[in-house]
Amino acid sequence: MQVPAGNLLQTINYPSDLKQLSEDQLEQVCQELRQYIIDVVSVNGGHFAASLGVVELTVALQYVLNAPYDQLVWDVGHQAYGHKILTGRRDNFHTNRIHNGLSGFPKRTESIYDTFGVGHSSTSISAALGMAVASQYKGETDRQHVAVIGDGAMTAGLAFEALNHAGIENSNLLVILNDNNMSIDPNVGALKEYLTDITTSKPYNRFRDDIAHVLTKISAMGPDAFKFAKKIEKSIKGTLLKKSNFFEALQFRYFGPIDGHDVKHLVKVLNDLKDIPGPKLLHCITTKGKGYALAEKDQTKWHAPGLFDKITGEIKKSKADKPQPPKYQDVFGHTIIELAEQNPKIMGITPAMPSGCSLNLMMKAMPKRAFDVGIAEQHAVTFSAGLATQGLIPFCNIYSSFMQRAYDQVIHDVALQKLNVVFCLDRAGMAGADGPTHHGAYDLAYMRCIPNMTVSAPMNEEELRNLMFTAQQDDMGPFVIRYPRGNGVMVDWRRPLKAIPVGKGRKICDGEEIAILSIGTIGNEVVKAVTGLNTDGYYPAHYDIRFVKPLDEALLHDVLKKFSKVITVEDGCKEGGMGSAILEFMADNNYHAQVIRLGIPDKFIEHGEQPELWAECGYDAESIATTVKSLVVKRNTHTIAS
Repeated sequence: MQVPAGNLLQTINYPSDLKQLSEDQLEQVCQELRQYIIDVVSVNGGHFAASLGVVELTVALQYVLNAPYDQLVWDVGHQAYGHKILTGRRDNFHTNRIHNGLSGFPKRTESIYDTFGVGHSSTSISAALGMAVASQYKGETDRQHVAVIGDGAMTAGLAFEALNHAGIENSNLLVILNDNNMSIDPNVGALKEYLTDITTSKPYNRFRDDIAHVLTKISAMGPDAFKFAKKIEKSIKGTLLKKSNFFEALQFRYFGPIDGHDVKHLVKVLNDLKDIPGPKLLHCITTKGKGYALAEKDQTKWHAPGLFDKITGEIKKSKADKPQPPKYQDVFGHTIIELAEQNPKIMGITPAMPSGCSLNLMMKAMPKRAFDVGIAEQHAVTFSAGLATQGLIPFCNIYSSFMQRAYDQVIHDVALQKLNVVFCLDRAGMAGADGPTHHGAYDLAYMRCIPNMTVSAPMNEEELRNLMFTAQQDDMGPFVIRYPRGNGVMVDWRRPLKAIPVGKGRKICDGEEIAILSIGTIGNEVVKAVTGLNTDGYYPAHYDIRFVKPLDEALLHDVLKKFSKVITVEDGCKEGGMGSAILEFMADNNYHAQVIRLGIPDKFIEHGEQPELWAECGYDAESIATTVKSLVVKRNTHTIAS
């Protein structure tokens, strides 16, 4: 649904149009931009509070910078809605995150103003530094390079690595620290406490107000005068803060903190900083959800609320007339508490996603046994490994696509040492509207090639609970359980816990001539397909593989001796996934069945609702049925193979 823009905003198609306005008009632009984001997201959905918090910063940056020549890199991209609206995409913004519409994140193929594709956090400083060094090498000394990064994203190791490198490069780089004390959930860690100290130091804040302007003037007097002024400034800053400035210790010029919602002051400061050479960091204090009272009050809830009434704030949820299956993440959240009450060895770990993965339930019920370690997937894995060395059983819950960032730690720190860490990979398979940066396409492939690893996927909520119960038994070693975003298929899911034999699949139904092998929750699409096929006179068998490592070899021998045609179905990449594992088994055991693999093809799949993407990739129920019909003939009579 397209909504009208305000009087000034509707005249702005590109930053060049914004620059035609006076500074006195920028506050009205900010008001209209904020209202436009509220209007569109309320009726179309998407991320919300993050972009509201950087409206003034977005307007000031586009007003001061010469984009796209000047390079602006947004970290993560939840906060980039205003950027998209001001850079040629206002009239298409209503298609944001919709299948075949605009991406919810900056994307290089979508706009020349999107300098770097972002979906995972903490990449902005490294990317902007690379751009700055390249410009310096090419002699483009007038080009600005700006990375906007949140204080939550700053907790990741990659951000620290980039800061450490940038401090020794004499490149034109400005890092803007968007400090709102929030990621999706409240920030944690020592860095948060340090930034709070800076923000609340009254003598320091009185001193810093005009420092950028003064340094700009001194820089015009020559390099020697500028170096002398910097030494004096650093000494005074350290005295007022009663501690050394972390960023200055990394050889950044530190400015701030300043009010990130004062657009006219931001314009002044950004203009001043353009003339100061070398790496600089501007510390902006903002409020996530700014301008929408409910979002300011409950920033986690309003990170991505879905559709809502912008007047009353009522979040629109579909109301069912009967009980509905729970989300898989909630099954995890309740089950880990149930297990931890029985087993004192169990601990819970997540990197900055406690509400997203529902570990927040355990954090509330058992605060000493559940940890949010910040945006730090590598640390989460090795921290879990350390716990495991002491006889504890950590359940390390990381989104499938985020786990890619900690792959070395999985191999080196967990699998090599055969430590009993349980990796619960949420958002496995197609993640939906978040798109290719968030699809959990590769975990089956990248986990099954690791020695000592057990890799499993439940078909429903009961199996998720039972796999969690199985994984916390003694001496299970590294254990992966992958499950998708969204709701399950069972209303009656709280059933007694029981162990599942590791490496054992199961037969869902017998059949004739052709067998379908599935793994994980996509098996429910196979069940739908088989039901329809039976009505049409086709009778495939269906097996739930359940473990891609170790494979159920006895089950596979039975299948391949009985059926000459096999279809494999997985909500993951075909290259190296479950279908590939079946082909490897066949080659090793000299089987020659015809095999058709259905799964995510060898390309990046864009955003859309999960059923839309399953259909696009050819493994929804209808596509599965079509594939079966292409391989076997319709039968008038039905005789189960023996």
